Amino acid sequence: MSEERSHQTEEEQSLFPTAVSEQQLDEAWRKSTFKQLFGSSKICLAPGEKRPRRPELQGSLIVQSKAAEHYTNGNKAVEVSQYERAVICFSKAITLQPEQVQLYVSQAEAYLQLCDFQSAAASYKKAWLLQPGAFSDRLGFIYYLQGQCLFDRGLFLEALEAFSKAAEVKPGCRAHAVRSLACLAAAGHHADCLKLVDDWMVSDGPTSDLYVLRARLHQELHQMSRCYQDVKSALVLNPTCPEAGALLLQLQRTSEQARQTAVSRALTGQLPEALCMINIALENCPQDARLYLFRGILYRRLKDFTAAIEDLVQAVELSEEEEEEDEATGVVGQAEARDKKDEHGSFQKEVEFQLVLTYNDFAVQCFGRGLYAEATLLLNKAIEEEKGQAGLYLNRGDCFFKQGEWCYALADYQQAQEMMRPDDPALRQRLAVLHNTLGSLCFQDGRFQEAADMFSLAIQYNPTVGQYYENRSKAFRKILNPEGARQDFICMLILDPTNEELPPMLMSLFPGCSESEVLSSPAGQAVRAQLMDNIQACRSFSEQHSQSEGPSEAGRELKLCVDQWEMQILVKSLLQVKEAAPSFFHGRPSVHRTGPHLTTHHLPPPPPTQRRRTSPPLDMKGGRTATKDLRCLESAPQK
Repeated sequence: MSEERSHQTEEEQSLFPTAVSEQQLDEAWRKSTFKQLFGSSKICLAPGEKRPRRPELQGSLIVQSKAAEHYTNGNKAVEVSQYERAVICFSKAITLQPEQVQLYVSQAEAYLQLCDFQSAAASYKKAWLLQPGAFSDRLGFIYYLQGQCLFDRGLFLEALEAFSKAAEVKPGCRAHAVRSLACLAAAGHHADCLKLVDDWMVSDGPTSDLYVLRARLHQELHQMSRCYQDVKSALVLNPTCPEAGALLLQLQRTSEQARQTAVSRALTGQLPEALCMINIALENCPQDARLYLFRGILYRRLKDFTAAIEDLVQAVELSEEEEEEDEATGVVGQAEARDKKDEHGSFQKEVEFQLVLTYNDFAVQCFGRGLYAEATLLLNKAIEEEKGQAGLYLNRGDCFFKQGEWCYALADYQQAQEMMRPDDPALRQRLAVLHNTLGSLCFQDGRFQEAADMFSLAIQYNPTVGQYYENRSKAFRKILNPEGARQDFICMLILDPTNEELPPMLMSLFPGCSESEVLSSPAGQAVRAQLMDNIQACRSFSEQHSQSEGPSEAGRELKLCVDQWEMQILVKSLLQVKEAAPSFFHGRPSVHRTGPHLTTHHLPPPPPTQRRRTSPPLDMKGGRTATKDLRCLESAPQK
């Protein structure tokens, strides 16, 4: 038995070299039980007895040694490109010694070789926390690589988050902010891009590149006016900037295409569509004075007069600024300088004339609505701009006439008469009505000779109205001129045979005679012949004027408040003598009328086919219509 036991012990020792005897096991069990009872207390040790020290059994050295072993194995794995095994080794080492910064750095580099940017960033971030500020460049670079990979995959918002982290780690690096801007632009967040560029311009100051970048962002947001302003600012800082020059050329081409489309729409009468296109042209070139002139004309034709005035004033201001810039920069050659000056001068004259037309058309609209005082103020502004337009004085005279300001109306009509041909139908019509009105006022005031003179002037301007002869006949009777009264009665009988005043006047002027006897008498034949000659002469003047000049001189350039036929229709409402007499004779003693009653002139309305002109009014300088006015801008050179 003893031999067998001895043989078994040797065999175990050969398999397990560290095997111990049963005696040693019993001693170890006893010490373990003792340690469980008393722990590490030294009271069980004999005085002066020391615990034996075994360096190879100290835990810290064992952990350090094992961590070093894992670190070494990780580096060996990196050398043979076994990065996954290296990550495992570095992770084991970090588990044993989590305060070692180099372990995190090595692990992060292994992750980086595996393109696991998120894990690499996490490892570097732990090292950065253990040693603040030491690895900010490397951590920012990892975030940058992560963001670029996400950007290439089309994950723009995730890439933006990575670039934002890189910018936080390294705030002074512009490349991170630029990549963030690229992510926002690719994701379609152009408003956020614009805010970021604005912050750059505030912090770093404006540059031509930043202006061009912001201009492109404005273009993406369809803010073309701001895009144009940024392009111009970029060219001010760098006149040779190729990107700004190319973008400006693109804006000008887009503006020119829109302008040409607007011209074609306007020529076909599609004014709202033309206005939309010219707005697009102005958004692309908001400093082009010609475009403001064009839109002002459109607004005037659309009867939006306030907007038209604003655009025309803007056109004048921009033209003046452009002229000042040309003078400041200098133009090569006297001939070129003279051409530039002539061009600016002709353009400003055209704008000023369009402004006059707008004031006038606005006044015509106010006149049609009964706003005569407002119309007068607008015509005053028009006359301040252009004192050589007879139509303005005619229209202002009509406004004064409506307000009962007869003297001012007569002054304006006479001023227009000096500028127009004396046989102009519109002028003769107004002067005849006004002198008849003034004659009626004089007659009511008892100044019969002045009344007869006024009626004579009315007949001279328009010999076809029987009411004028009736009024002058009554005035002649007051000044004891029976011969003149009889002749005017015959004219009245010829022109207005249904007048209710004929029977009593016949009994007074030709007692015992009938109307046919008066007309067939030699005196009646002579008066008829003279009257027909006067009427024929007046009509021949009007026909000759109409054939040679077309519309009236004033109507060719300006719309009139009242045209020839409207004047006949509105005569009755215009001649409110009883209401206007106190203002005309303010301060004069009243004179009671003792003679026959005078009525104001009321012509029959024209035939229905002649009451309104079917053709559009001619309102352009030199006989050009508004359509031709728009056509003139079509051939203008593009700046």
